[in-house]
Amino acid sequence: MHQSTQTELETKGLVFDIKKYAIHDGPGIRTTVFFKGCPLQCLWCHNPESWKAHVELGFRKGRCVGCGQCAKACPREAISLVENRPVTDTEKCILCGRCVDVCLAGARQIIGRETTVSEVMAEVERDVIFYDQSGGGVTFSGGEPLMQPDFLLALLNQCRARNIHTAVDTSCYAEPEIAESVAKWADLFLCDLKHMDNEMHERFTGIGNNLILENIRRISQTGKKIVIRIPIIPGFNDEVANIEATGNFVASLPGVGRIDILPFNHGGAEKSARLMGGIKSMQIETPDEEQMSLIAENLNKYVFEVKIGG
Repeated sequence: MHQSTQTELETKGLVFDIKKYAIHDGPGIRTTVFFKGCPLQCLWCHNPESWKAHVELGFRKGRCVGCGQCAKACPREAISLVENRPVTDTEKCILCGRCVDVCLAGARQIIGRETTVSEVMAEVERDVIFYDQSGGGVTFSGGEPLMQPDFLLALLNQCRARNIHTAVDTSCYAEPEIAESVAKWADLFLCDLKHMDNEMHERFTGIGNNLILENIRRISQTGKKIVIRIPIIPGFNDEVANIEATGNFVASLPGVGRIDILPFNHGGAEKSARLMGGIKSMQIETPDEEQMSLIAENLNKYVFEVKIGG
């Protein structure tokens, strides 16, 4: 990297959450920084609030008591009451947050905030003792962290300077040069692999997988440790043919020691309902333990460790 330390610390990025004491985003106890913005739009997404690469307004209908304070506080008159429930005109809304401040029921929220590397590192460093004791560190997730390469690289460099272990949880959809630059600084990659067929991948995520597969190959050739993560989505990627194709692909990659298979859950649907304009999500059942065990058994033929859950 060719930035001064001060410049790195002032680099800005957009995040929507920082989760402390995470235990499913890499080894040990971790802090997970969720970047906002993603090029994929997976129909099962657990974090749909990460899709848009800008700040947005969220609304929990079930919490609203119809008091009307949000409408009174809005300086742009973007909120009106219809049958004692607020309706927001997103064309008028400037995301000032006044409505959030006066909502005592906690029904309204601003999703996403611009922050600096310095501010993120201040939160990260509070938990260094837990990283040291557990073999943990920091995971950069999203959304897609590779969409904000300058911010990500500066954070990785600052973590390395402080001897803090780093992991990048990524779809691997980015320009190859970005993926290779990040590979020089990250300690671990958690690479999401949705489907091996390009057409099916595009149909369910909005983009094809050719660049993703190429970047996973490139990262594996750097010698960095990789964990492949596969969300198991019934009706999309749980067929035997796709599981075997995935196993064959992973077996060809140096540096991959483990596959995590993650059963679909419905957490994203509830989050989708909070977002203005809404997001379409799949209505499917969570795979049962027997199905997950069969998939794990099949994948065990290709890699020495398969773990159910992250």
